[in-house]
Amino acid sequence: MGVSGVGVGERGPTPDRGSSEVDGEEEQQKQQRSEIYTYEAPWHVYAMNWSVRRDKRYRLAIGSLLEGYGNRVEIVQLDETTGEIRSDPALSFDHPYPPTKVMFVPDRDCLRPDLLATSADFLRIWRVGEDSSRVDLRSLLNGNRNSEFCGPLTSFDWNDAEPRRIGTSSIDTTCTVWDIDREAVDTQLIAHDKEVYDIAWGGVGVFASVSADGSVRVFDLRDKEHSTIIYESADPPGTPLVRLGWNKQDPRYMATIIMDSAKVVVLDIRFPTLPVVELHRHQASVNAIAWAPHSSCHICTAGDDSQALIWDLSSMGGYQNSGHQSATAATEGGLDPILAYTAGAEIEQLQWSSSQPDWVAIAFSTKLQILRV
Repeated sequence: MGVSGVGVGERGPTPDRGSSEVDGEEEQQKQQRSEIYTYEAPWHVYAMNWSVRRDKRYRLAIGSLLEGYGNRVEIVQLDETTGEIRSDPALSFDHPYPPTKVMFVPDRDCLRPDLLATSADFLRIWRVGEDSSRVDLRSLLNGNRNSEFCGPLTSFDWNDAEPRRIGTSSIDTTCTVWDIDREAVDTQLIAHDKEVYDIAWGGVGVFASVSADGSVRVFDLRDKEHSTIIYESADPPGTPLVRLGWNKQDPRYMATIIMDSAKVVVLDIRFPTLPVVELHRHQASVNAIAWAPHSSCHICTAGDDSQALIWDLSSMGGYQNSGHQSATAATEGGLDPILAYTAGAEIEQLQWSSSQPDWVAIAFSTKLQILRV
């Protein structure tokens, strides 16, 4: 799956090639094996994310999608010598309801405890033991002050700049910012008119959210009374927006997914309402988006057509300058992806490794795959 000009991170593991007399076909198979690794889970995988710690290369967390209360989370690790992704039974634990998202603490330099957060009926913070022998529940956070129950959480995002902060989105129309060190609510806002489906940080005190009301809204915690609507779905008006990705390398840009649409909308927050570009090459609903962690102009998208596509937005005229120039270019035939990968089923989840930028992970059916890009 390699492509020149995209991956700039450290190269991934290459399985031992054995004797130098390996024939061409076997050599080709081994080369292929070093580009794609697959893990088969005992259940349907939905939530999935990479660890960012320098000392935990190729570690991911995955969550089950099972009807009812009893679900599971596993922490899996690629063994670089054998090329196998393995689950550590000591780091597999029960989870109430299917987690809508899992995420490791954004702590590359290992300065904080090794934490994992999950969202479902509540926000839960888990601690991985220092000897990686067990996972314990550290905090159970309920944002509803009036009840022991809260509206189910659709998603959350951990603030890179301030890892004590996590923002959650809920079907009860709110976004809540937690201080996980104090285990207390920093801020709770009625963010939208309908269910909030996703949330993403764009800096220390700035986050955005998308909702069933069809809008992308940006919030600044210094002015909690106001938000900025930077996009509203148009065809038809009010179509729900289900996912949001904020470009970490260039926070002027974000991308969103429209419910049951094969289109990905890229926005420039300096030019509200009009997309910079719309990506049209998926053949079925898009389910996930991930900006490259090392490049401001690469984005990966994946969906029900079993395709994971990587796009280079720098080829759009004026992408980095004027959003309006790009929008006109987008209507003239559109952009083609620079790389395409076809999975074995509809891709429901996609994450680009921030610590090893030439690896992307996808989840489909019961499988987790990590792909070198």
